[in-house]
Amino acid sequence: MPHISLDEVTMRFGDIYAVKDIDLVIRDGEYLTILGPSGCGKTSLIKIICGLWTPTEGRVSIDGVDVTDVPIEDRHVGYVFQNIALFPHMKVLKNVSFGPRMQGRTVEEGREIAEKSLRLVNMLERLEMFPRELSGGEQQKVSIARALASGARLMLLDEPLSALDARVRMDLRYEIRRLVKDLGITVVHVTHDQDEAMSVSDRIVVMRNGGIVETDTPMRLYRRPNNLFTAYFIGETNLMEGMVSGKDDRNLLVRLRDGTDVKVGGNRHFQVNDGVILSVRPEYVYTAKEGLHSTVLQVIYLGSYWRVVTRSNSADIVEYNIPKHREPPAIGDKVSLVFNRKMSMVYKRPREGTSEAIRLE
Repeated sequence: MPHISLDEVTMRFGDIYAVKDIDLVIRDGEYLTILGPSGCGKTSLIKIICGLWTPTEGRVSIDGVDVTDVPIEDRHVGYVFQNIALFPHMKVLKNVSFGPRMQGRTVEEGREIAEKSLRLVNMLERLEMFPRELSGGEQQKVSIARALASGARLMLLDEPLSALDARVRMDLRYEIRRLVKDLGITVVHVTHDQDEAMSVSDRIVVMRNGGIVETDTPMRLYRRPNNLFTAYFIGETNLMEGMVSGKDDRNLLVRLRDGTDVKVGGNRHFQVNDGVILSVRPEYVYTAKEGLHSTVLQVIYLGSYWRVVTRSNSADIVEYNIPKHREPPAIGDKVSLVFNRKMSMVYKRPREGTSEAIRLE
């Protein structure tokens, strides 16, 4: 199982940076997901890791060996592409055995390796079929089997599920994680799908504008992100501008634009009069007799719950959830909203403005 290290890696095309000053360690046997909006540098980074691209600056190491200038065929990596890249004129068996045959294995050895890999992804019964005879999910399973058959210790997945139907995506992502964990393979998985990243990863790298915003476990990135962009990009959240109006050893008071004071736990490094952004996820917003006065703009049925969209007296759009068995308010109703003190987050108000700080492109 390889241990990968990227040290000050930069990829530049003229004056344009694909990735810039990337420092990252990927642990043995880890399932690491690189998550970010389109154009943030995710695919550029994975191409550098696998050896398709040589960085302009910096170093890539695998198991302590500098492989910055080593081509992809000598890195022992398996690459699964977004656009399923099977040979259309070859049946499944020949597609999967192609790698071993190119490595000098005999026909019998290649078949044995291919059958073992196909068995792992539950596709052995399809070995005599052409790619056109398979569904999209089955084709991607064959792509994964082909990567496994190459003897790869490191699996690189570049948006491998984005072309598939939602139900197939969900089933296959869990199957991939189970498979690689059983085999002890190190995985780097690129995606823009938050649900996909949250459900399969040991750690997530959040990228924006060619750089790493932050890296942590899915739970910590969702519950306690260090960065305002991460709070906005992962999951859903309500963002409200305010200022610190008071503090003690345990709590802050954040005064919103309409004068409502909101108590927030922790965040001791802020001082009174600091400009801040309050972030509260919809599941931690509740109605009460007294709170942030708001007017209901929209009520959306989402199957397991209702989503209520309001505009507060502070001019903020605030959303909250109601269990499906409860009667939702009507459009135009007045509600008062309070926030879970422990699950509310506070960030320094960005100089460039909130909209610019959370902009996806």
